[in-house]
Amino acid sequence: MPIKTTIKKGAYFDSVALMQVAKKLNSVPGVIDSAVVMATKENKGLIKASGLLTAEVERAGENDLAIAVSARSAEAAEAAFRAAEELLNKKPAAASPGADRKAAGLDDAVKTLEGANLAVISVAGRFAGTLAADCLAKGLNVMLFSDNVPVEAEIALKKEGVKRGLLVMGPDCGTAIINGAPLAFANSVRRGNIGLVAASGTGAQEVTTLISNEGAGISQCIGTGGRDVKAEVGGLTFLQALAMLANDEGTEVILLVSKPPHPSVMKKITAAVKKIKKPIVAVLLGGEVKEKLKDDFYPARTLEEAAYKAACLGKGLKASKAKELIYDMNLKAEELAKKEAAKKRRSRFLRGLFTGGTFVGEAQVVLPEFTGTVLSNAPLDKKNKLKNSVKLSGHAVVDLGEDEFTVGRPHPMIDFSLRNKMIISEAKKPEVSVLLLDLVLGYGANLKPLDDILPPVAAAFKANRELSIVASVTGTEADPQVRSKVVRALEAAGVLVMPSNAGACRLAGEIIRLAAKAKR
Repeated sequence: MPIKTTIKKGAYFDSVALMQVAKKLNSVPGVIDSAVVMATKENKGLIKASGLLTAEVERAGENDLAIAVSARSAEAAEAAFRAAEELLNKKPAAASPGADRKAAGLDDAVKTLEGANLAVISVAGRFAGTLAADCLAKGLNVMLFSDNVPVEAEIALKKEGVKRGLLVMGPDCGTAIINGAPLAFANSVRRGNIGLVAASGTGAQEVTTLISNEGAGISQCIGTGGRDVKAEVGGLTFLQALAMLANDEGTEVILLVSKPPHPSVMKKITAAVKKIKKPIVAVLLGGEVKEKLKDDFYPARTLEEAAYKAACLGKGLKASKAKELIYDMNLKAEELAKKEAAKKRRSRFLRGLFTGGTFVGEAQVVLPEFTGTVLSNAPLDKKNKLKNSVKLSGHAVVDLGEDEFTVGRPHPMIDFSLRNKMIISEAKKPEVSVLLLDLVLGYGANLKPLDDILPPVAAAFKANRELSIVASVTGTEADPQVRSKVVRALEAAGVLVMPSNAGACRLAGEIIRLAAKAKR
């Protein structure tokens, strides 16, 4: 089908607004596919992978808006362009008389919200550092959601925060729960006695929801940003948060979530842990604590194991009870895997399409014992790096939240469009046996996930009769999307849903293992 494009020079639009326009265009009769993006280098690569790249888009600059439409007729394409023009020029509705007023700057905001002690910052990275410094000067703790903040600025901000006794969570801190209030990408969880320090946003969401769903609760969840545990930053916020939880009367169990810190940072964390007189559970995905730090220190291999150990301790049980919960889940996985493996004939590979980066790391911890080598665009071992993040090969798991996919477009927890396309394109490959997905609910995430994910799931099953789709749903009953409602709808569509990402990885891996064994 012919591809029509139009370029708007110097026309900047917010990525969420462009996502909404693209959704509308795809619903125009006769439109097969469309892309509405800023013409950055990264977005051109994604458009090319979708088969929508034209010479006009190739020539466009990164400050230009590119609209590409594949349609069954010239009339349908023109209708799509008219719809795009109308939507892009549509003025926002006027605020209702009772709506909260917007502050005219930071000083005005501080005056308006008398007593406020926390600022959440989400502006372009080049402006975020200066704004965060202003907030600290005004006595505000900072949650820095912004990314692309220079590491030198992060170090200066965190040193100033420690000096003032104020937290600097971030940059690139996506999740926190402070005094029961979920911030950014977070979930509605039970209050309780388990406090988290998390250098991983998705990891924090997974463990807090698993803990809550198991009947325990969260006192505080303090995010640090992933760069905090690297050598340059030195774990400044991680250590500060650890000390806060050690002194917090509402926290009786501490849970640490991170990728392996730099050895120099790990040495500092280890020293701090040894001095704390509270049980501590730690999961360092892709690494492990080999030393027994103290009698009530409990290392875990996966987010799931860490969450269940913390939940058991929080409820006054032994941490070893967590094994029973995982064992029961494994029994269910084994039975499901036998049924799915029986229908495999030609297919043999697993493809994981993830919106949460930490889940990609956890998948690489769990899957290899079932599948052997697993490739990724975010590999735990550099030798397993994918050559092309869109053209997948072998067993592969992809983090669609990496910068290569998110520059100029919303995070994949909000915008499902890219993953939806990959679900269908991977399903059409006869060698693909299992698709492994995550679905993250909560505040900040897609509020209508079923509307977006069920159509590509149906198309995938139609394209590949041997296909198995395995998923985990990170969320709670109190989340806006309601976890049980989402799980029931996915299962009704033929998706195999497990309570945790680690459980989903084990099920997907067992399907691959049993199918391969049957072919020998």
